[in-house]
Amino acid sequence: MTSILETARGADGLVTAPYGPAAAAGRDVLAAGGNAIEAMIAAAAAIAVVYPHMNGVGGDGFWLIHVPGRDEPVAVQACGPAGAKATPELYRENGMGNVPARGPLAANTVPGAVAGWQEALALAADCGGTMPLARLLEPAIALAADGVATSGSHADNATACAGELAGLPGFAALHLPGGRAPAPEETFRQPALAATLQALADDGLDGFYRGALARRIADGMAAAGCPVTAGDLAAFRARRVAPLSLRLGVGTGYNLPPPSQGVAALMILGVFERLGVQSADGFPFVHGLIESTKLAYAVRDAIVADPAAMAEDPADYLTDAALDARAGLVDRRKAAPWRRDVAKGDTVWMGAADRN
Repeated sequence: MTSILETARGADGLVTAPYGPAAAAGRDVLAAGGNAIEAMIAAAAAIAVVYPHMNGVGGDGFWLIHVPGRDEPVAVQACGPAGAKATPELYRENGMGNVPARGPLAANTVPGAVAGWQEALALAADCGGTMPLARLLEPAIALAADGVATSGSHADNATACAGELAGLPGFAALHLPGGRAPAPEETFRQPALAATLQALADDGLDGFYRGALARRIADGMAAAGCPVTAGDLAAFRARRVAPLSLRLGVGTGYNLPPPSQGVAALMILGVFERLGVQSADGFPFVHGLIESTKLAYAVRDAIVADPAAMAEDPADYLTDAALDARAGLVDRRKAAPWRRDVAKGDTVWMGAADRN
């Protein structure tokens, strides 16, 4: 077994994304003299086009940005709140005990992703960035208009979800052309998304929330039965927040506070480090990570919510005492029971670095 601890290195910068066209969009920005934040905006816009089964302009974003000269990174929270109409009564009136996984009533929060691009663009300018927005969105617009080779995971996901989603407004026309999901490597075009991105390039990212485009988005959501209104869109802005942090033997780890799951990611690292595993191969490593994850996820499920409604401070779970106590619960030879139903996730992680 080979070690999984391998580090990619580059002299001028790096961009990583789960699908090549998005990484290329960011790489080209770096090559043209843009900074890492600008590269990530380009990659974020592109991934929304080329990986639609995992994210999109209707999703959210969380940014951790290292600014030279600062002791800790800047955290940007671009995760929209629930719409004003998304109340428990709404779901009870529709015969639902929980928020559904799919459908109009599942689309119940303000999409924050584009506001994240907007806040990141402002920070990029503060760091000396000069790339115009139109240049950063150019690759995504071209990929949406001209098409991209369908990824294997996109094809698999569209096929698996076809029966469940075919009746949703707009889904079949885009994702099931001719009544079937696109095959891997088949060209996948999204002209309407290209037009939306072009409108943002022309008029600015604020238009997604306030203005003519925002009104069209709100009207479309209302027609579909979503509980997010024009007022919800207009009231939203991404925010810079203080990141959570955890000092580790190899350095300090940072992540976003709730409503992200950042506290769980840091807890996993903190508990696992206390197990003293010396090798990245073999049973102790795999078992230790799994058990650390179970403990962290139990905390996540118990406390993480809308920050305005949380009773506990997530930082309390990152103290030495709290992590020591949870590490003491790990049986080095036996797996703890896991009885929770786990739904499949759909998201991406990307990263970029420049010379600074």
